Amino acid sequence: MLSAMHSLFDLTGRVALVTGGNRGIGRAIALGLASAGARVVVAARDAQRTADTVKEIEQSGGQALGVSCDVTERMSIEAAVVATERAFGGLQILVNNAGISGGGPPAQIAEEIWDQVVDTNLKGSFQMAQAAHRLLRRDGGKIINLGSEYSLFGSGFVAPYSASKGGVIQLTKSLAIAWAADRIQVNALIPGWIRTDMTAPVERMESFYRSIVQRTPAGRFGEPDELAGTAIFLASMASDFVTGISIPVDGGYAAA
Repeated sequence: MLSAMHSLFDLTGRVALVTGGNRGIGRAIALGLASAGARVVVAARDAQRTADTVKEIEQSGGQALGVSCDVTERMSIEAAVVATERAFGGLQILVNNAGISGGGPPAQIAEEIWDQVVDTNLKGSFQMAQAAHRLLRRDGGKIINLGSEYSLFGSGFVAPYSASKGGVIQLTKSLAIAWAADRIQVNALIPGWIRTDMTAPVERMESFYRSIVQRTPAGRFGEPDELAGTAIFLASMASDFVTGISIPVDGGYAAA
């Protein structure tokens, strides 16, 4: 029984592409998928961080490839998918993790900031899924999009980020419906307040940080590797009848 249950989560022989997979949550997911047996393509812009992540996977006995990828550039996206196919013969798991934040008082947000955030977080996820679709449909596949607590709640200070991450949830539902016949399941992870480079400034804002921790039933920020288990579930056979949903991994923040 235990071996049968283990096989549901076994990713041996599967190929995963993780955008922004060289730091923070993306890195933790890349390492987690590799630990479950997947061959992982780390697709990101910082070549040194990518090389370090690939090396860590390989030193743990896994297989990995690093590729340069800017999700705001269509040619870069297509090149990453082609490199994945050449190296590993296909693709079964796509994790759309690459993302940036940006905001300020809404009346003062420059158009270029809005475009940069939405193009990266929302359009980038859509175009990455488009490019990967031809490979994912071969054997059936999984797409895991990264949302945010701001997918669920509004924000008066990071409107572009909130709008883009709200859009990611609707994109997840739409692709889940459209590609169900292709045996592609599309779901989203909603990270809570996780210790990353992006949230580091929040931890230095004493009153804001304290209010977040007090609201969170778990009483703390999460760690990036605490999202790996849910990502493995969504990437594995265990979730073959799960599609179009968004799972908060947030210590109860959304529930509170």
